[in-house]
Amino acid sequence: MKLAVVILNWNGKALLKEFLPSVKQYSAEADLYVIDNASTDDSTAFLQQNYPEIKIVKLDKNYGYAGGYNLGLQQIEADVYALINSDIAVTKNWLKPIIKVFEENEDVAIVQPKIKDYKDKKMFEYAGAAGGFIDMFGYPYCDGRILFKIEEDKGQYQQAKEIFWASGAALFIRSKLFKDLQGFDESFFAHQEEIDLCWRAHHHQKRVVYIPTSEVYHLGGASLSNQNPFKTYLNFRNNLVMLLKNLPASLIFPIIFTRLLLDGLAGIVFLFQGKSVHTWAIVKAHFAFYKRIPKTLKKRSKKTVKKYYQRFSIFIK
Repeated sequence: MKLAVVILNWNGKALLKEFLPSVKQYSAEADLYVIDNASTDDSTAFLQQNYPEIKIVKLDKNYGYAGGYNLGLQQIEADVYALINSDIAVTKNWLKPIIKVFEENEDVAIVQPKIKDYKDKKMFEYAGAAGGFIDMFGYPYCDGRILFKIEEDKGQYQQAKEIFWASGAALFIRSKLFKDLQGFDESFFAHQEEIDLCWRAHHHQKRVVYIPTSEVYHLGGASLSNQNPFKTYLNFRNNLVMLLKNLPASLIFPIIFTRLLLDGLAGIVFLFQGKSVHTWAIVKAHFAFYKRIPKTLKKRSKKTVKKYYQRFSIFIK
């Protein structure tokens, strides 16, 4: 099996300098690539000087997470892509258990390792933790993290299991499926495009799994912090778009209508917390969602939605 570890970079020289050593040291089984989203710092010069063995795919502008990977991966040949953030530190033998799962299970298409906090290595990390799910209203959460409550890793999630979505911070995917799905939805730009991708993989009767014997550490917040209203905008807009794209037809109205009300309550809470910029971000996200409804409806497939109804009910927890 040919494996490519691929890092998306944008002005991340400091992160590459800190996190690449572990990736290089513990990834002998893979070819290493960096897709550069038209960085304006000297990231690529740093790579060429210090890591000449890492192949660089240069893009002409910043296409975000979704577009950057979609364009960059077109130039990378491999059986499996390991997409990791530039702020991920990996551990010894992190690739072997995941390679084994792919080799022994043809229906496994996407895999996530255990993701823990780089700053506090006994804790799970917000973006992925021990595997992702969605609740009955379409809000994403993880084993090891619900809302902003993060658990300590005490071995409670030490069994491999099927999950609903794998974190984009460290996501392994078969290249054929990635191409069959036409990659990430570039209209998302960033945030929750990996959940949408996993949901579409389920439509194709593929499995998404969590493998705890592979462990990585994530710094988090390197692109957009939780305090950035643009992140709030992307999260609320993209989640609604994803629901409209993927929900069974019978659930679209009740769930999205409920979500719009709950989002409104979240906006009121932000307002009373003195975070009016986040309230305005939710308002803008809703209007952006309304504007995208016609295009989003065209992305739906009645065939795959019907196949997915039973699986959707399984993952409501």
